[in-house]
Amino acid sequence: MKINRTPVKVTAAFIFGAVIAGSVATAANNAAVSNVVVCADNRTQALTLAKAGVCAANKTVIEIGSNSINAKSISALVTPSVVSISVKSTAGSGTGSGSIYKTNATSSYIITNNHVIESAVNSGTITVEFADGSEIPATIVGRDRMYDVAVLIVKKGNLPAITLGDSSKVSVGDEVLAIGSPLGLANTVTQGIISALNRPVTAGTTDSTSYVNAIQTDAAINPGNSGGALVDTQGRIIGVNSAIATLTSGGTSGSIGLGFSIPINEAKRVIDEIIATGKSTRPVMGVVFDDVSADTQAKILQLTPGEGAEKAGIVVGSIITSIDGVKISNRDAAIVKIRSYAPGSVITVVLTLPDGSSKSYKVTLGTAPAV
Repeated sequence: MKINRTPVKVTAAFIFGAVIAGSVATAANNAAVSNVVVCADNRTQALTLAKAGVCAANKTVIEIGSNSINAKSISALVTPSVVSISVKSTAGSGTGSGSIYKTNATSSYIITNNHVIESAVNSGTITVEFADGSEIPATIVGRDRMYDVAVLIVKKGNLPAITLGDSSKVSVGDEVLAIGSPLGLANTVTQGIISALNRPVTAGTTDSTSYVNAIQTDAAINPGNSGGALVDTQGRIIGVNSAIATLTSGGTSGSIGLGFSIPINEAKRVIDEIIATGKSTRPVMGVVFDDVSADTQAKILQLTPGEGAEKAGIVVGSIITSIDGVKISNRDAAIVKIRSYAPGSVITVVLTLPDGSSKSYKVTLGTAPAV
């Protein structure tokens, strides 16, 4: 099976190989709470309690705390925070999606996938279209190819920023909405559930591979949804839609119920670094994996001097079998899991040593600039 990033181009999709491996880990179910009816300001998205279940004309009625999604209300709340992105460059033109992340009186930051805007990095134009149909040029603040995240800025302030959720609190079976611009069709909303968590997904080309510890969903995600929002039952973004699976060996494919999103907790660290500095960092364990056996195991070929693996006493020739209790079945699964952490994190790594015995190590992840 191949993974296809939801492409920039509408008529000629990017085709990327990928591997899905490893196990699925689910979070504990959230405790049920009583429904509360609130009013969401259509411009600022600020929430206030509804009086007798009624809101003013400039506000949208939202039921929060329900275990079931109110698709109509959540769509009305979130759609103004999701944008269409049009890219024109010498490599061609195409469309993607994005979400308004932060805003002030004069400008706003928009998050999307790196592969949506990558063709316009050196030349070309990027235009953002809002839910009301207005358009404005955007510039790139920074991007991270490894995490497939990019941040744009527009000179327009006081926009409705999307509310951030907590992707560590979601569970398999939770209802979600995917919002974006498939095939350039702005303000498209699809509904589904979270199908799996911690799906190791790699996508890209040889010189530009992204590694995502992805949320899997059956909400329809199609070419052009890239960079759009995956939101929970309260309209909070929990993932950035990034990739789709296809049964075909080439060409553009539509949704087959296997879509993948970058968890917002993972993306947020990268996004905030880019906004603060224009660049981002990645965690480093300090190992080089054996390419020969990469598809079947995460065998350590070499250690980087001075990095966490060497300091922890890990032995060359060992095979990683789990990280923090998550089974690791191949090299890409190991890379994806490692990159789901922030630099400085301490992880528990279980290895099969060259003599066949098993041993657990505590490894402190280092840091390196992302590319």
